[in-house]
Amino acid sequence: MDTSELEELLSPTKEFLLTYFLPEKCYNYFFVDLNFLHAQLPQLWKVLRARSASGISWWSVLLQVYAITGPVVYCITNNIPLEAWSERLFMFMQGLAMGFLIQHYSGNTLKGIVFLLAYGGVMLLLTSPLVPEQVIPAMQASSMLAVVASRVIQAGTNYYHGNTGQLSALSVFLVFTGSLALIFTSLQETGDWSSVSTVTHVVAACLSCLLLTQVVCYRNSRTKDKTE
Repeated sequence: MDTSELEELLSPTKEFLLTYFLPEKCYNYFFVDLNFLHAQLPQLWKVLRARSASGISWWSVLLQVYAITGPVVYCITNNIPLEAWSERLFMFMQGLAMGFLIQHYSGNTLKGIVFLLAYGGVMLLLTSPLVPEQVIPAMQASSMLAVVASRVIQAGTNYYHGNTGQLSALSVFLVFTGSLALIFTSLQETGDWSSVSTVTHVVAACLSCLLLTQVVCYRNSRTKDKTE
């Protein structure tokens, strides 16, 4: 899918987003330049501003970090130029930052630091000759399943608590839109709705839609919590 096709697909929502959510520069950054990998940035900003990560599942974030670990390790071990995968590295760092913030704002700063150090050790191990060659391809193959599981866990967390806490509506919307773009890209590459890649992206998009629906439906619950 080229940029013009994606812009046409998103045109019904553009005016709404520019009016209520984003300045035009940010809209172009995410939807015209297709920087969906930075969808986590509004989430980080919301958590930092509120000084709270309530409602955001630790396990969901951990699975998101795992999902991007395989591609990052592959690029490192194959000496791929950084400019070709810097976006993935940035997304990886965002995931680690979110994992730390969840622990930090839960009063477990030390646990958050241990998490960062431990994951750094895991990365050193994965990029060393000690790891069998089959491990990284297996991680890459399972990355989309990890993404799906991550969204299932977050949706379950929202349902259990009856609200979405500090979950960013903008981040969820950007992830949902990115999932739609991946479906069309997969269809262009495979031409088959029944391919594993396309089906997985469809499932991920449906779960992102569920999260977005929860954000909207639980909005009154969050407002009520603040007034009690």
